[in-house]
Amino acid sequence: MSGSRPRDEDVAAVEAANEALYAALEAGDLDAMTDVWVSGADADDVQGAVCVHPGWPLLSGRAAVLRSYALIMANTDYIQFFLTDVTVEIHGDVALVTCTENILSGGEAGEDGEPGPLLGGKVVATNLFRRTSDGWRLWSHHGSPVLTGGGDEDE
Repeated sequence: MSGSRPRDEDVAAVEAANEALYAALEAGDLDAMTDVWVSGADADDVQGAVCVHPGWPLLSGRAAVLRSYALIMANTDYIQFFLTDVTVEIHGDVALVTCTENILSGGEAGEDGEPGPLLGGKVVATNLFRRTSDGWRLWSHHGSPVLTGGGDEDE
């Protein structure tokens, strides 16, 4: 591992950066989301910001990634993440975080204007962070839905 900081300090910093991603999304705070992602030359080079939301095509570059989060935030009334199975590995100036996103979100409002039902889902996520002069910043996010079988399917 490069650098002079102790490993425990790096792990804690990466965990905090990962938590900031989900806190920004829960709060619908695009400014906070902007701070989470790599910026400048780190964001738009060949290995720049990349994101795959479940069911979406690959998004490359900081602008495209942040537009996707703006769209998600604009169309999500309520979302909460309960992260489980979180692992952090650090290799030099790159950190890999894997986790299960247990997601609770609000469904569409009823015709009477009442809030819709809460819906749950699971996504397995891989988040790559890069150490920058501004600290650990998200470089890549990839989320894959965990599909659950229906009662009629053969196992």
